[in-house]
Formats: sequence, C-alpha cells, structure tokens
Amino acid sequence: MFYRISVVVVLTATLLLSWVLGGWFGYRQLENDSLQEAFRYRQLVANELNRYIPVPELIAEHPLLAEALKRPDDPVTLLQANEQMQRMATIVGGSDVYLMDLTGLAIAANNFGQPDSFVGSNYSYRPYFYDAVNTGGSVVYFALGTMSLERGLYFSHPVRDQRGAILGVVAIKVLVHELESLWQRPDIQRQAEMVVLDDDGISFLASNRKWLYRDFSPTGGAAENPKVRQRYPQRELKPVEFSLQDGPWVLSEHATRMRIKNGDSEQSYLALDAGLPRLDWRLVVVADTRSVLWARIGFLVGGGAIFLAGFLTWLYLRERQRRERELAARGEQLERRVAQRTVDLKRSNDQLLAEIQERERAQTELRETQQELIQAAKLAVLGQMSAGLNHEINQPLTAIQAYARNSRKFLERGAGDMVDANLQEIVTLCDKMAELIRQFKVFARKSEGPPSLVDFRLPVDAALKIINAQSSSDGITICWLRPDAPTMCHGDLIRVEQVMVNLMANAVQAVEGQAEPEIQVEIVEDGEYWRCVVRDNGHGLPRNTERVFEPFFTTRSVKQGLGLGLSISKQIVESLGGSLSGQNRADGSGAEFVLKLKQRRAEE
Repeated sequence: MFYRISVVVVLTATLLLSWVLGGWFGYRQLENDSLQEAFRYRQLVANELNRYIPVPELIAEHPLLAEALKRPDDPVTLLQANEQMQRMATIVGGSDVYLMDLTGLAIAANNFGQPDSFVGSNYSYRPYFYDAVNTGGSVVYFALGTMSLERGLYFSHPVRDQRGAILGVVAIKVLVHELESLWQRPDIQRQAEMVVLDDDGISFLASNRKWLYRDFSPTGGAAENPKVRQRYPQRELKPVEFSLQDGPWVLSEHATRMRIKNGDSEQSYLALDAGLPRLDWRLVVVADTRSVLWARIGFLVGGGAIFLAGFLTWLYLRERQRRERELAARGEQLERRVAQRTVDLKRSNDQLLAEIQERERAQTELRETQQELIQAAKLAVLGQMSAGLNHEINQPLTAIQAYARNSRKFLERGAGDMVDANLQEIVTLCDKMAELIRQFKVFARKSEGPPSLVDFRLPVDAALKIINAQSSSDGITICWLRPDAPTMCHGDLIRVEQVMVNLMANAVQAVEGQAEPEIQVEIVEDGEYWRCVVRDNGHGLPRNTERVFEPFFTTRSVKQGLGLGLSISKQIVESLGGSLSGQNRADGSGAEFVLKLKQRRAEE
C-alpha cells in the first residue's frame, strides 16, 4: 500500500512541476517574441520620425514664408507662398503643408485652391501649434484631421525673422498610411496583435481592426474628456472590457496578463507595454496565451515520459537486485547440489563409459556377424551351384581325356599336325575351366575395400558367367541388354556381383516349369541413379511383396534355400547408398527386381 501511495505522490509532484515549468517556459517564450516584435516596430517608427522631424525646420528657413507672415495682405506674396507649399508637399511626400500666423490662422497651404483648403481655418487649439510657439522648437503630434477626418502625424516648427522673433508656425501632415505601409503582422506563431495608444489610452493604430479607436484606459472614461473628443472627432471610442491578472513571476515589469471580453466569451492574453521614441505613445503587443497551454501540455507529456522512464528504470533495478539475490541464493544451493551429485555423476559416467565400450564391442561383433552372414550366404549359393560346376568341369575333362588318347595314336602314326590340333583344343578347354574356376574364386572371396567407382556392366557380366555355368540354366533364354557406354556408379564389384547372382539365381528358379522360360536384364538411366532391372516370366511374387525381403521368408523348399538371400542383398545395396525393390510385372506374368545405384563420373 505504501508503495502505491509513493508512486502516486511522485507522479503528482512530477506533473505539477511539469505544469509550472511549462507555464514558465511558455510565458518566457511568449514574452521574448513580443519583445522582438515591439523592438522591430519601434525601429520602424523611429526611422519614420527621423525622416520627417528635420523637414519643418528646413522649410521654416525659407525666406518666402517669413515674407508671407510679414505681409499677409499682399496677394502676390501669398500666392507665391501657396505655390511654394505645393512644391514642398510634393518634395517631402507629405499629405499637407500649411503656414499659420501667431493667431493660429492658416494663411497659406498646398491645397489653397481646393474646397477643403486649410486656408482661413484656425488651428490655435492644436498642440502642435501652441507647443511650437511656446517651446520654440519642433513638435510632433497625432490627431484626426478636422476637414478630412483622416489619421495623421503633424510635424511643426516656428518661423522666425532675421532677429529670431517668432512670426508663425509651419506644419506638415503625414497620413498614418505611411506608417501602416510599414506595418507587418507579427511573424510569430502565437497570433499576436499590436495596438498603439496615445497618452489617454485611445488606440489609433491596431493590427486588429476591431481594436481601432477603442478606449484601453483602466477606467474606460477617456472618451468623456473634451480634448480627446476634439482629437478624435466623430469617433465612438468604445471602451474595451478587460481585466488585469496577477502575472507569473517570470514576467518583466512591462508585461502583464489580461483577459479581454468579447461578447459572451473571454480570452486570455499577455500584454507587453513598450513606449515609442520621442512621442507620448505606447506600443502594446497583445499575444494569445493559448500557446502557453500547449507548452504546458508538452511539458506534461515530457514529465510523464521522464516519470515513466524513471519508474521503469527503478522497477528494472529493483527487479535486477531481487534476481541477483535469488541467483546468489540459487548459486549457493546449486553448489551444494553439485557437490552432492558429483559422486553420483562420476559413478554414472563410469557406468556410461562401460556401456559405451560394451555397445561398441557389440556393434563390432554385429558387423563381423553380418559379414560372416553375407559370406555364408555367398558360400551357400556356391554350394547350391557346386553340381553345375562339376558338370561344367567334367565335360571338358572328358574331352581332354579323349583328345589325349587320340594324340598318342596320331604320334604313333606320325601325324604331327593332328597332334598339334588336339593339343590346341586341350589348351582351349583348360583356359575355359580356369576362367570358370577363377570366376567362382572371385565370387567366393570377401570384400574388404570401401565403396568405389564401378562400371555397373562388369558385375552383371560376372554374374551371368556364374549363372550360365549352372545346369539349371539350360534351356532358359537370358537376354542381357548390355549398354554400349560405361555405366559408372558408386558401389563394390564383389558385393554388387553377389546381389546380381542372387537375383538371377532366384529368376532361374522362378521360371522352372515354364514352356518358354526367359530372363531379361537391362541397365537404364533414372535421374541421378543407374537402374538395373531383372525380369522373369515365372509364377511371380506373393501379394505382400515387402515380406520377400524379411529374413528366413521363402516360397521354396528348405533344400532350395533358407530365405536369407534377398534380405542380405537389400542390406548390401542400402549400405552402398542404393535401393532394392521387387514387384510383379505389369505387362505380363512374372516378377521384376529393381537395383538402383547412384551415378558417378569417371573423373571422380
């Protein structure tokens, strides 16, 4: 429970601090942007004032103005003065230029010939007139024109004679459009507005047209002042409803928060009050404070992220310490268990080594037994073929005996050529018996070498020689479709020969009793393998063909075999990476066995 309360308290403190810091940052940023805008506009106004302030003094030094003030009844002089006013207005670029005597009466103006001419109007009530007379220096004043009702800046200076006595005042009016042409909306993202107030709190320049000619004085009663009404004739000067708020401690003394009421809604602003050079004006930059809310939201998100990161880090460290303690405890426990089980493990290891040695010995004996079994099966085949071997040897021996007896008689008669012919026949028969005996000796020996590169045709040729030597093959047509090109495969010559002898011997027994017994042997390419097929037209295999490869399974009598030939042949082929399968023929009666060995190139 304490843990949860602590987390809530820290989270609340973090969010509160983030809210305060966000407000501090937002108001500081808003105030800095407002100061930049105020400085920019102050510079613009200062440049404009510096442009026009020296002009009235220069105009007042023209001798024609003093001459017109001395002789106001001379029409020629006044005409020249009016024309000079027109030229000066054109050169200066001001709206109006006019000359007033000491009573404030305008005696010459650039618009002398127009219906709204200033000539004949008295401006003694204007501050720019009596301040210039009283101070004897240049005066700058803002007001609405009595004739045009347009906002204007008035620049005035006294006209003196050669002795320095004041004869009158010359004034230049510059419309505020000159300043408004330099006005640019603040280039910031906080929707700031700018308002220029006179010393009575009346706005005469504003970026927001709704705030123009509004009363921004604290009391809202500036419009009741006659001087103010005289300065802004025919303007409503409606007060702005606003309330000041206690500013945040980060704001300067010139900035304050205010809420301005607009109808039924209120909007919060930051107001920055800045003066303007050489004037009694106040520049107020009013910036919307909604950006402060976004800053606070951003700080809240950042504070929340920092809290979450810190909280997760604390959880990680806490969990890590807990796991380290658990690991330390488990390590101690594991060490005890290891010490406890070391003896048992050593005893088990010794027992396992003994079992491995026993298993290796058993595997060695099994391999030797398998080799002996294969050899026994091979010798059994030789035993079954011994009768045929005797038949094949007896016939040549009988012929040799006859040739030898005949040769003795031919020697007695002196027929040497006949003796030589008989001896040649005896040599041929001896070679035939030697080849037959050699073939049986090769078949009978054990294979000791690893699998190698073998021409598949050679073990088939050797097996056919052994089978043809048997009397049981008499009368059987054996068709050997021998390929012309070598058929190199991965195998062992003696082992493959043993398999082929077994398959052909089975085929010979299968066609016994057939009217036209026939055995066909062929080697064809099958993808990456050579496929040797032994077909017969005998009685075929039983329905369950897979059982013919089981040890001791046979369909013949015990005298004809024990049923181990196909089982051993399958083991031999699989040890060479090939396969042996058997099935009944689809194109007629009989069976076919397929021996597949992987192809190899001669360069391998």
